[in-house]
Parts: sequence; structure tokens; C-alpha cells
Amino acid sequence: MGCDGGTIPKRHELVKGPRKIEKPFCLPECSDSKVDKNAELVAQWYYCTLSQEKLSRPIVACELGRLYNKDAIIEFLLDKSSDKVLVEAASHIKSIKNVIELNLTDNPAWTGDKGNTKGDKYDDIQSARFICPIVGLEMNGRYRFCFLRNCGCVFSERALKEIKTEACHKCGITFQDDDVIVLNGTKEDVEVLKKRMGERRLKSKLGKKSKKSKAAETTVKSEAMEDLPTSSQVNAEKDATNIKSGENRSIAFCKGTVNESPSSSSGNGSKNSSGAPKRSIASSAEKSEAYKSIFTSHSSAKRSKEESSNWITHTAYYF
Repeated sequence: MGCDGGTIPKRHELVKGPRKIEKPFCLPECSDSKVDKNAELVAQWYYCTLSQEKLSRPIVACELGRLYNKDAIIEFLLDKSSDKVLVEAASHIKSIKNVIELNLTDNPAWTGDKGNTKGDKYDDIQSARFICPIVGLEMNGRYRFCFLRNCGCVFSERALKEIKTEACHKCGITFQDDDVIVLNGTKEDVEVLKKRMGERRLKSKLGKKSKKSKAAETTVKSEAMEDLPTSSQVNAEKDATNIKSGENRSIAFCKGTVNESPSSSSGNGSKNSSGAPKRSIASSAEKSEAYKSIFTSHSSAKRSKEESSNWITHTAYYF
């Protein structure tokens, strides 16, 4: 019985009680519960947090670093029924924009379930389907992994710390420290990510409001511009006024030529239609003789009858 040497065993050493049922899945917030650590890691890194099914591509992650199947997220968002069960793990997901599709790197040493069809093979829990493309660490929960919110590429935290850069190691997209999200982090990590998520969503709301106000201002300005006459209309109005003024000038000019008499065209005391005296250039004393000879009213431009021929051509120089 194992009681040699005068040992006195206690009751709990001889009588075993019923075995405690362990929960197969656990969220990051349940780390204080008495659950097997391996089962907890398997639940976080191999199964969807929402549907509790095995992770299969396409795999997405939320802003708190939890892993989901994209199909499960789409079904959760499309379900608008009244009896919909609100899951705490997906309560912060309001649209498909709140999740990022992950760009994962396959593990070449991972065989999956192909060699364990008969159930006579040891299933290694530590063997992961995905690895870090820089360091080569397996994504099985033993090491901290992160993903970039801009591009969705997944790296180990060790790779990001050892090779510090402002661009992604895989695709080259630039990122900042706030864009790095820890996958399945601790409670402290989740609290930090919640604060960042709240600040980010508040900024997006303020940006949308500012865009709406700018759009309203542009619509008001466009309506005001529509009320104002266009440049083509202004040009048309200017052309019409110019045409009218030209017609008025031509009419006034015609009236002046009709009212003038032959006697009024010569002499200093003659007056035009407006009543002002008209002075000829030939009688002005201010102009020189060279300047006066240019005009037909000068004596040099006039011809006598002896100088003119029998046949003449009526031109401006004939008097």
C-alpha cells in the first residue's frame, strides 16, 4: 500500500476527487483563471475569437490585437436580427473597416493534419502555421508578435526592436509607433490599445464633421456664384453696349455731315452742327507750311485749268 516505514498517508493523497473540466478557449482577459497555459495559447493563436473555429485564411485582426476569421466577422456584421448575441470579443467592431486583413508568412516546416489521419501520431502544439519573415520565430504564443495597421504585415516584436526602421520590412510602407498593434497582448497592452483606438475614432469623427462643413460652404459658394452673371454674359452685355454706342456715333456723324453746308466748310467764322466754330488747317498760324502741304486744302495741292488735261479722273486731288 506504500505505507512502509510508518508513514501515515492523508485522505486527499489516496482518494482522488472528480477531475476539473477545463475551458478549451479563453480570451486574453481570462489569464488569471486556473486554466492550462497550453490550452489558453492554443485558444488564442489557433482559433477564431468570435466563432471558436480554427483560423483559416483570410485572417483579420481588430485594433485590440485579437484574431478572427474574416467570414465570421462578415456574418456577425450582417446579422441584424433582434436575438443577436453580443459577444464581448467583437463588441467594439462596428464595420469591416475596424478590422485589418493580416499578411502572414507560412511556416515551411508545418505539415498540418496530413500526417495525423489515423490518430497514432503525436500532435505538436508548439508547431505553428505562420512564422516571422525576419527572425524566423514561430507564431505559437511563446513570443510576442505585432502587426502594422497600415499594411497588415505581421512580425515578431524582436524583429521590430532589433531592426529599427520607419518602413515595413516586407512591403516598404512607412509607419509610426502608434501603428504597431500587439497580437494577443496582456491586459496592459489591451488598455493602451483601447486608448489609441478611442483617440483614433475621435479624430476620424472630427475629420468627417470638418469635411461636411467644408462641403456645405462649397455648396453655398457655388449657389452664390450661380446667381452672379458669368463672364460670357458680361462680355455679351459689353458687346451690346459697344454696338449701341457705335450706332449712336454713326448716327450723330451722319447728322453732322448732312447739316453742314459748303459755305460752312470754308472760313474761320463757320460753325458745325454743334455750334462751335470750325478752323481749317490752312488758316492756322501755329502749323508750318510743310505740315500744311500734306492736306488737300493747301494751295500747292490745287491745280489750275491750264495744268489740267482734257480728260480727267475724279480723285480726291481734283478741284
